[in-house]
Amino acid sequence: MSFEIHPEWSLKKSKGAKVSLPLLLSLLTSIRDSGSISRAAASEKLSYRHAWGMLRDFELEFSAPLLLKSRGKGTSLTPLAEKLIWADKRITARITPILESFASELEAILTRASTALRITASHGFAVEALIQRLGSDNVPVEINYRSSLEAVAALSHDECDLAGFHVPVGEFKHAAQPYLKWLDPRQHALIHLAYRSQGLFIAKGNPKKIRGLIDLQRKDLRFVNRQTGSGTKILLELLLAKENIDSKDIADYDIAEYTHSAVAAYVASDMADVGFGVETAARRFDLDFIPVVRENYFFACKASALSQSQLKSTRAIMLSTSFRDSVNVLAGYDGKQSGSMVTFEDAFS
Repeated sequence: MSFEIHPEWSLKKSKGAKVSLPLLLSLLTSIRDSGSISRAAASEKLSYRHAWGMLRDFELEFSAPLLLKSRGKGTSLTPLAEKLIWADKRITARITPILESFASELEAILTRASTALRITASHGFAVEALIQRLGSDNVPVEINYRSSLEAVAALSHDECDLAGFHVPVGEFKHAAQPYLKWLDPRQHALIHLAYRSQGLFIAKGNPKKIRGLIDLQRKDLRFVNRQTGSGTKILLELLLAKENIDSKDIADYDIAEYTHSAVAAYVASDMADVGFGVETAARRFDLDFIPVVRENYFFACKASALSQSQLKSTRAIMLSTSFRDSVNVLAGYDGKQSGSMVTFEDAFS
């Protein structure tokens, strides 16, 4: 048994009735992609009359048009319709990890899966790949997405079996020192999940001519950040310090999103000119990417638990060629060391 929870928003009409928006959003997306109401209606399995009527009803509710028709160019979307689509993408990107955590917790409660592998981790695309693989192999999992520091703290408090966190490669390894408050090499072990690339998200074609972090100080650029306490924001602040960049000189530095995908959606919807995060998110939202730093993503666990069946099975999956291949296809990820044991000295020194 598995559960899925999806975000769904609705329009509250003037008389108090609520109208669900997913069908409208799907229809608008199809119109944008096909340039035709009739083709979009067919792809959504709607009659032309039903699709047209729904569009007209929503235009009345919004008191604004959703479509533009031009001779020889077909049908396109108005700015309002585009904003609706991007608002939905931003909502999905922002809260999907939270809903996945809720669904996992609900599944554990209802199925009484006391043997579920408890994972608390900083959100990442290789983590998602592992959760999917564990699910397909019928390994019960309870996933809880938190910041890197919260994840290792949860392991220390025996609230999870695996804690996922990320550490920069090279000169910024010292950024991982706060983790050692919660991790003890005498009690804990480290498993490598993936290498990944973090950098700047920018619009396709780089219309603002952004070259690197130094440009974040420009007054014509709008920035979107990650939340305080996230490993990505901690890393960014170390990078800024190296470049002698004061965060006070970065416009909108305090505007934050809670996932890499949400940052990418924010930039892709033209609400910001630049963000910072992992490459996979940028590519999934058709953004350009400027690489800045490479990271390790690790799982920490109790060393004594490595011989237990749950972790043995999980590590065997991570070591498999098929799983490593699934990581390698993620833009900016490298799974060649997935499942390998890592010493504390190599990870943090």
